[in-house]
Amino acid sequence: MTMVTTPPTPPTPPTPPPPALPVRDRTRIPAGALSPMLVRLAAERATGVLIRERGALYLADGQVVHAESPDTPGLDLLLGAHGVLDAEGWHEAFAQAGERGRVGRYLVDRGRLTTGALELCHLGALYDAAYFVLEPSSAPARFRYGAAHWLGPVHPVSVAAVERETLRRRALLHRIWPDPAADEAPLARTSRPAGPSVPPRQAAVLHLVDGRRTASDISRALGRPAFHTLVDVHRLAAAGLLA
Repeated sequence: MTMVTTPPTPPTPPTPPPPALPVRDRTRIPAGALSPMLVRLAAERATGVLIRERGALYLADGQVVHAESPDTPGLDLLLGAHGVLDAEGWHEAFAQAGERGRVGRYLVDRGRLTTGALELCHLGALYDAAYFVLEPSSAPARFRYGAAHWLGPVHPVSVAAVERETLRRRALLHRIWPDPAADEAPLARTSRPAGPSVPPRQAAVLHLVDGRRTASDISRALGRPAFHTLVDVHRLAAAGLLA
């Protein structure tokens, strides 16, 4: 009897592995960066606004061109407090050039400010606000591409410089008085009397401590950068004058 042999079934080729999921390249993000998203945007040379819990950073071609935070006095208040520009001049510039994003240029062209005075005040306000914007936060950040600030370009600063200065300021406050509660809580005086050794700048801050105002409230009342007020607050706390 003839036997019919069934040919063997060829082996099934192995299933190829699934394609690897795209992985974000972290090699360009330095360890300890305050905001990895900000570092990536700088590497992309992005233009727009990075919005975080305590304010916003405006970028142009990957550089920081402006910063604002509700914890700090605005540029208009700082200029007015130093007698550099009155409220009328500021409102005029905003009305005439705000929609075009050229307020800074308008102030200089009309002789309201010198270029040097604008750059100096702008850099002070930028670093002041950036300190608070880059505070640790559990809230998600978002970036709006293409957004521009109404002030216009003044003096761009690299992201690396902004992060360096923020870290330097954090370290300074910690050295003076390490308890961060004084940064945000309403401030109260202790029963210790303030002696004649308290410098005038600190005395002006202490005069406004009433159990309700925070350091940011006092900075706006005095027309001073908020970080400078924090330095005075930490020194007063270290001297035992603030609860």
